[in-house]
Amino acid sequence: MYLNKVMLYGNLTRDPELKSLPSGNKVCTFGLATNRVYKDKAGAKQEQTEFHNVVLWQRLAELASQYLKKGNGVYVEGRLTTRSWEDANGGGKKYRTEIVADQMQFGPKSNSFAGNSPAQSSGSTESKNPADELETIDYGDGADVNPDDIPF
Repeated sequence: MYLNKVMLYGNLTRDPELKSLPSGNKVCTFGLATNRVYKDKAGAKQEQTEFHNVVLWQRLAELASQYLKKGNGVYVEGRLTTRSWEDANGGGKKYRTEIVADQMQFGPKSNSFAGNSPAQSSGSTESKNPADELETIDYGDGADVNPDDIPF
């Protein structure tokens, strides 16, 4: 039995690029950075970053291009594949190893209120609940609602 399985969680290094092939299939590519933190022989903390090329097809490609952007966290599962081609400038044969993902999960949402709240922009040290800053709809007291006007 053979196994070709990749599981990665990292941050996008560039915005996803969506393309349509002449066959109508959608393909999306993006870069993914993963970090590994370890201690060397001297006990000093070291960090190593790896960069990966990710390819998504069809519906996953559309979702990634719609919802992901540079810096977002994402988890992908898939398989390794290596493409090869002849360089047009006579540079010989070129190779590119990619992760063809068949599953994807978005990472945690970033705080959309970060840096935009009045408390932060005014220099105030008090923290406000972002839900307090949301616009609300005033429906009134409901006294002038006629039940016959409700369509259901």
